[in-house]
Amino acid sequence: MKKLIFRKFAKDTTFFFGLMCLVIGLIVWTLQAVNYFDYVVQDGHGLKTYFIYTILNFPKIIHRIIPFIFFVSLFYILIDYEMRNELLIYWTSGISKISFANKIIFFSLFLTIFQIVMGGFFSPYTQYKGREILKDSNIDFFTSLIREGKFINAVDGLTIFIKRKKDDDSFKNVFIDDSSKDISKMIYAKDGNIIEDEKKKVFKLFSGQVINKDKDKINIFEFDEIDFNLADFSSNTILVAKIQEIPSIILLKCRFGYQNKVSDLIRYSFNCDASLKDDIQQELFKRFYKPLYIPLIALVSCFLIIVPKNNNYYKRNRRIIFFMTFLILVVSEASLRYSSISQISTILYMTIPWMLFIFIYLIFFKKTKNA
Repeated sequence: MKKLIFRKFAKDTTFFFGLMCLVIGLIVWTLQAVNYFDYVVQDGHGLKTYFIYTILNFPKIIHRIIPFIFFVSLFYILIDYEMRNELLIYWTSGISKISFANKIIFFSLFLTIFQIVMGGFFSPYTQYKGREILKDSNIDFFTSLIREGKFINAVDGLTIFIKRKKDDDSFKNVFIDDSSKDISKMIYAKDGNIIEDEKKKVFKLFSGQVINKDKDKINIFEFDEIDFNLADFSSNTILVAKIQEIPSIILLKCRFGYQNKVSDLIRYSFNCDASLKDDIQQELFKRFYKPLYIPLIALVSCFLIIVPKNNNYYKRNRRIIFFMTFLILVVSEASLRYSSISQISTILYMTIPWMLFIFIYLIFFKKTKNA
C-alpha cells in the first residue's frame, strides 16, 4: 500500500515536472531563438543552419532550468495534495512525515543524477555540434544580406558596398574591400551579380578596376569581367568552441594538469593554459557539483507537510518556504561565480550545500519526530 502511495506521488510529480520543463523550456528557447536570428540577418547563415543550431541549444536550456522547475513542481504537488486531503490520507495510513520526506529526497537524487548527465555530457556535446554546424556552413544566405547604400561586413576581412540593386537582382556600382589575405585588394565594378549554387558561389563583376596593395607596392588593372570567389570566406560568427561546449573529460584533464595528454585540443581549438584555470573549475562545478542543491531544495519543500491547511499559520508557512527555496536557488547561482576566486572560496562553495542540508534536516527531524 505504501509503495503504491509513493509511486503515485512520484508519477504525479514527474508528469508535472516534465510538462513544466517542456513549456518553460520552449518559452526560453523561443526567446533565445529570436536572439540567434542575427546569424541569419547579420552573419549570412541560412535558415536551415539557424534552425538546427537553435534546436541543438535546447538541452542547455533544460539543464539550466531543472532546479527551478523541480522546485515549482514539488511546491505545486505538495500544496495540491494538501488541498485535496491526500496528505491526510498518507498520515492516517501510517506513513510518517519523516519517512515521506526521505522518499522525496531519495526521488530528488535521481533528478540530481539526470542533471549531472545532462550538464556534464549531453549539453556540451549538443552545443559543440551546433558550433560545428555554424563552422561548416558557408555564407548560404549571402544574397539576402545585400542592401542598397549599406556596407556589408558579414564575413571576416571582407566589406562590400552596393550603391543600387536592380529589379533583376543584379547590382550597380559595386565596391569590394578584401583584406582577408596578405595582399589587400579593392575592387570597383560598374555592374555585378551573384551566382550561387551547390558547386560555386561567385560575385561576377563587369567593367571595373582592381587595386592590389602588397606592402609598399600598388598594382592597378582594369577588367571587363572577373569572378570574385565568395566560397573561401567565413562568417563573422564566433566559431571557436567556448568552455561550456568542451567535453568534460578534456576540462578535467586540463584542470588537473594533463593537457599534454589531451589529443582533441586541436579539434576543439581549445587553449588549455593556466589563465583558464578558474573558468574551467567554475564550469566543472556547474556541471557536476551544483546539482547537489536539488536534494536541498527537496528537503526545504518538505516543510510544507508540517503545517496542515486548517492551521492559521499555513499560508505564512507557504510564503516562508517559497522564499527560502528561492533564496537557495539564488545562493547556488551566486556562489558559483565566486567559487574559484581563492582556495577558501572553493572550500566554502563545496561545504555550503552539505552544511545546509544537515542543519535543515535536523530541524525537520526535530519538528516531525512525533508526527
